[in-house]
Amino acid sequence: MQNEMVNLLFSGVGGQGIILAGKIVAKCALEAGFDVKSNELHGMAQRGGSVINHIRFGKKVYSPMIPLGEADFLVAMEELEALRYIKYLKRNGHVIMNKKNILPAGLEENASSYPKEISNTLKKLNIKISSLDAEKIALEAGSVKIENIVLLGSLSNNPPIPLNICEETIKTSVPEKTIKMNLLAFEKGRSSN
Repeated sequence: MQNEMVNLLFSGVGGQGIILAGKIVAKCALEAGFDVKSNELHGMAQRGGSVINHIRFGKKVYSPMIPLGEADFLVAMEELEALRYIKYLKRNGHVIMNKKNILPAGLEENASSYPKEISNTLKKLNIKISSLDAEKIALEAGSVKIENIVLLGSLSNNPPIPLNICEETIKTSVPEKTIKMNLLAFEKGRSSN
């Protein structure tokens, strides 16, 4: 797989750890010997706005931006963000999605306008979907703040990066006092599929 390009798109809202998750994957790919390019785009991230992170790795990567319809994986920290960025996914792509709904700023008063049945809408597209309750799993591991690591665990079942590289990269990317619970969250995410 060293000569194939792997395209990963992370999506979520500000504060969910999208940027950290992307940096961990990029560092893992680099440690595994791939050429890596990444790019992060934050809207009104500090106010719960949309955040996406493009990560591309392979033998040689020329651009950090994933063209529409070419993402192998869409890792969504929230259901609406999965729906918002599904256009990036290729036909045989894989969505790894947190079963979570976060109302966009301004909709708090009108929660009924949040789209219903997002999972069912995505299933109609005939794509592979791994949907997990990352919040519950993260809490079991020690903190709701590590939902992003749970989803990385689920993702690690797919791309061509050795497990030991993933674990070592997590150890060097999170605060020392949280290493144990982050590794537990990662393992629980791996076994949740």
